Amino acid sequence: MKYSEKISKKLNELLVKNYDAERGYLKAIDSVDNKNLKMFFTKRASERSEFAKDLRTEIIRYGEIPENDGSLKGTMHRNWVKLKAALSSNNEEVVLEEVIKGEEESLKDYNEILSDRTLPPSIDALLMKQKNAIQAAINKEKMHEALVS
Repeated sequence: MKYSEKISKKLNELLVKNYDAERGYLKAIDSVDNKNLKMFFTKRASERSEFAKDLRTEIIRYGEIPENDGSLKGTMHRNWVKLKAALSSNNEEVVLEEVIKGEEESLKDYNEILSDRTLPPSIDALLMKQKNAIQAAINKEKMHEALVS
């Protein structure tokens, strides 16, 4: 496998995860009544859309084709969150718990790819910036969770 294909494959994995996260946040907006949470989820969805755009640009820069859609696993997770929230008496807390789980999985994916020391410095810097934003979102989500529980 060529170097450009190897990098693009890794970036495509993150691209799909960002598609999933964006859709997850958009679903979360519909699952809560709290205006502040809706605004927070809207910002996170927009952020993940920007992450995806940046990753698509890098994949194209390496002469490869970016993925166009999320994963089956992501779709199943969103449906589970929706069902769990519908059955829960305090759906905001449940939605936040599921969002945090999803973000922690994203963080693991970023850490795994960043552990590969063969990434070009520009991509490494981009992924670190995105990873740090995800960690900051997790911290804020945990704060929100403490307020609604």
